[in-house]
Amino acid sequence: MRVEFTKMHGLGNDFVVLDARVSPLAVAPGLARALADRRTGIGCDQVIVLVPSPTADLGMRIFNADGGEVESCGNASRAVTMLLGHPARIETLGGVIVGEPEPGGATIDMGKPRFEWQDIPLAYAMDTLALPVGWEDLESPCAVNVGNPHVVFFVPDCDAVDLERLGPLIEHDPLFPERVNINVATIAGPGRVKLRVWERGAGLTRACGTGACATAVAAIRRGLMPREVTVDLPGGSLQIAWPMAGAVRMSGSANESFRGSFDLADYAG
Repeated sequence: MRVEFTKMHGLGNDFVVLDARVSPLAVAPGLARALADRRTGIGCDQVIVLVPSPTADLGMRIFNADGGEVESCGNASRAVTMLLGHPARIETLGGVIVGEPEPGGATIDMGKPRFEWQDIPLAYAMDTLALPVGWEDLESPCAVNVGNPHVVFFVPDCDAVDLERLGPLIEHDPLFPERVNINVATIAGPGRVKLRVWERGAGLTRACGTGACATAVAAIRRGLMPREVTVDLPGGSLQIAWPMAGAVRMSGSANESFRGSFDLADYAG
């Protein structure tokens, strides 16, 4: 059985997109890991599977490179919206989001952020505006759920943080029963933040849409930023807006890299 795919990326955060809306396709963690492998597979940060939805225009399942299924992905949401070519309500495990294509990319209504400790989730109650915890020099992060769980550390120089070493340590800390995405951010100027992200199940990424949203929201909550923020990531910039008590809106580019097909039997088992 041959399966068609579209390879896409948002600011270098790349995806293999499979359309299973008409012909069902069973994607298990093992298949996702095999497709994501950059040496023996197609290679990507996430495998995205489009499926029918009873409550929205379509559903989107998201598998990280380690095979784990996650709730939300902002960059993939922009890519899928661009691929569709029309406004759409997209059901994810993190809730229904709304995408609107724009020239060269898309704007996504990511829904309202959540801040209660049980909504992150954390293992026990604490103030999510400044968690009283730390890992070496990374201390007192802000925690926010924007469809998936994030902690945000504001540091003098995000490039100086050994995120490749500290990321896995924080991701798997017992404080986070569903693991967590780690963001290290530096205020770069009025309305501008520089960001690096360790993504749960994927590692260091060139961009993370939900991480950009979480970081902008955290900066606004702490009074460090206005309601509209430019977030600069290694792969490029995203525009994040969070109106008072409203939904987070993310705007940025998305690109199609190439299309192809693979024999499902080559990745079985």
